[in-house]
Amino acid sequence: MKKTGFNNIHKKLGAKLVEFAGYEMPIQYEGIIAEHKAVRDSVGVFDVSHMGEVEVRGKDAFAFVQKITTNDVSKLKAGDIQYSAMCYKDGGIVDDLLVYNCGDYYMLVINASNIEKDFKWMQENLSGDVSLKNISDNISLLAVQGKNSLATLQKLTDVDLSKIEYYKFVFGKLAGQNAIISHTGYTGEKVCFEIYSSSDVNKSEELWNAIFEAGKEFNIKPIGLGARDTLRLEYAFRLYGNDMDETSNTIEAGLGWITKPDKGEFNGKEVILKAKENSTRKLVGFIVDDRMVARHGQEVYSGDKKIGVVTSGSLSPILNKNIGLAYIDNGYNKTGSQIEILIRDKKIKATVTKTPFLS
Repeated sequence: MKKTGFNNIHKKLGAKLVEFAGYEMPIQYEGIIAEHKAVRDSVGVFDVSHMGEVEVRGKDAFAFVQKITTNDVSKLKAGDIQYSAMCYKDGGIVDDLLVYNCGDYYMLVINASNIEKDFKWMQENLSGDVSLKNISDNISLLAVQGKNSLATLQKLTDVDLSKIEYYKFVFGKLAGQNAIISHTGYTGEKVCFEIYSSSDVNKSEELWNAIFEAGKEFNIKPIGLGARDTLRLEYAFRLYGNDMDETSNTIEAGLGWITKPDKGEFNGKEVILKAKENSTRKLVGFIVDDRMVARHGQEVYSGDKKIGVVTSGSLSPILNKNIGLAYIDNGYNKTGSQIEILIRDKKIKATVTKTPFLS
């Protein structure tokens, strides 16, 4: 297994470590619910260095990124970030990703489990003067999330973090290290930052320690991937491999807002246009009426008729309700619809609800 630059720290902190996307990663430290609430109440730090980063350079870099992603890259100025997706020609989703406009090049941030697949697919789509470089192993990535994340990080940089708008970034120094400081995150918190820095173990550990010293007054906590999943689900953020994959398109996955057919040609455009007119199912949120948690892959019913499948489910520590996402057939997926989920050979009642679950 690969190890991130923070691996020694995770072990010292007694994290529960598991294999994830080829890395040894912390699932939890003191417990998922406590870590979840630490982010919602104050500030938490996630090691997400397993994520992938690809640099796209060359005079045709814009045209290349515009072709392989669904969102409109022409809207990005230097310092802007865009949430997007990459699709196969049949409309199936290769991955969801972030596109960073770094001025004279782009950086694409992709999911950890898809790095090899995505990079190969990008290479297969190359044309013109474009060069790709997979820099994933050179980057440490920390997500510092929660209302006190700005006050914590501001102690460590001369950059005025309050001036970085949501989905924008700057190149700057943090705790004396060169970094990309990005106003982004996958927790639903509006005050949130992601820090891209060197993967050198000594530098990584110095940065982690500086952040935790700065956040001591806010009771800053290390957060594992378990709470990252429950946090993202409360805001109905999609997880590749659960809520979307090559068998789903952006329309039925509820990602029409990052799909811009008017921008010109891009992979999967024709199929996606047809899906807008003829989609037979939709990814929707639900709340379980019972104390049982719905899990990925469980079947959804209306009476004796199977109408869908659960993609994600967990307890919401903030709502204290069991929530989830599911693909449900048209005719059964409107807000307020009553459904049943087959959990351990028993049909449990649930209600289709608006997302995000937290507002």
